[in-house]
Amino acid sequence: MARRYDCNDATDRKTGLREAASAVRRGELVVLPTDTLYGIGADAFSAEAVGDLLAAKGRGRNMPTPVLIGSPNTLHGLVTDFSEQAWELVDAFWPGGLTLVARHQPSLAWDLGETRGTVAVRMPLHPVAIELLTEVGPMAVSSANLSGHPAPEDCDAARAMLGDSVSVYLDGGPTPSTLPSSIVDVTGKGPVLLREGALTAAQLREVVPDLEVAP
Repeated sequence: MARRYDCNDATDRKTGLREAASAVRRGELVVLPTDTLYGIGADAFSAEAVGDLLAAKGRGRNMPTPVLIGSPNTLHGLVTDFSEQAWELVDAFWPGGLTLVARHQPSLAWDLGETRGTVAVRMPLHPVAIELLTEVGPMAVSSANLSGHPAPEDCDAARAMLGDSVSVYLDGGPTPSTLPSSIVDVTGKGPVLLREGALTAAQLREVVPDLEVAP
């Protein structure tokens, strides 16, 4: 049966983070708050756990799972051909509401879905998420909703949809933002905005003036 922990209570938060880390290491699913929306997460390097995540959402492999990390330094082991502009975006907007689509290291033993050699990666601006990611390493994390349903802005909404498919729910209260992260593709010659969300094209162009917007 799923366990829920109130991360606004210091004792409950400590216990919840410990239990969530243990669950991730066992290949189980957890729900965690981020600065944008609640996410459902699993060990990024467990193909079985990622498969369970996709199944819990009712989502196919054609929509691969993004990866959350606890530090920009983690990028060095995950991505390749990362441009100077990509690093400038990291410096300006991480931690925060920016997801970058980059080419992942071909040697990585993970299966996030049909990624075509890329990974969507982000460092969230939320202390609970950062603490968990620092403890367990990169996590495959997608919005904590059933496919086709609204993305949850609080733990109640996530639990109502996902129920006991998740082992641990970390309740951090309502999310600070109701917008998803903005997604920028940095795999080509120049950055391309795939989805405008928490950050606008204008904000991003203050850092990378030649940003293009996908049609």
